Amino acid sequence: MPVRKFRSAEEMNATPVAGAPASNFARFLRHCARFRLISPKIYPRGVFKFRDLQEAQAARARGDNVVP
Repeated sequence: MPVRKFRSAEEMNATPVAGAPASNFARFLRHCARFRLISPKIYPRGVFKFRDLQEAQAARARGDNVVP
């Protein structure tokens, strides 16, 4: 990517954008889809209630609220 010098902001704004943004966006979408396949989010069903913070942290450490 070459370095360009501009004398004013108007001259800078008039310059066309280098590269193909459509292909970059398609690449980004493919990357997002691949990420979703690699690490799917698993949301537990229901509501979990705990008496205190220590009980909630122990359940999280055991993995009780994760659905396989």
